[in-house]
Amino acid sequence: MQQAIAKTKFVRISPRKARLAADLIRGKSVEEATTQLMFCKLRGGRLLMRTLDTAVANAETQLNVQRRDLKVKEVRVDAGPTMKRAKPKNKGGSHPIMKRTSHFTVIVAAE
Repeated sequence: MQQAIAKTKFVRISPRKARLAADLIRGKSVEEATTQLMFCKLRGGRLLMRTLDTAVANAETQLNVQRRDLKVKEVRVDAGPTMKRAKPKNKGGSHPIMKRTSHFTVIVAAE
């Protein structure tokens, strides 16, 4: 089975929040997935749509497959490095702030 892969790394969104958008498109056709992400209000949906479009473009150029024949085979949102910051708190203390990043992987395959 022919498949095309697209990866986006170091996206500044928490993996937990991005996985909510990834669950919406897992196993659907590319046209359904694009429509679903276009109308969802999640920020992760907009970011994931860019990776999905890249995977579709890779499939069209490398595999000579039409967009309507593609299906989302796998969507993975992995945790990237965490930027650690501190915020001042009362009595001279500090509170850690974790700025999390994500790595997106989208695999599309011909049906």
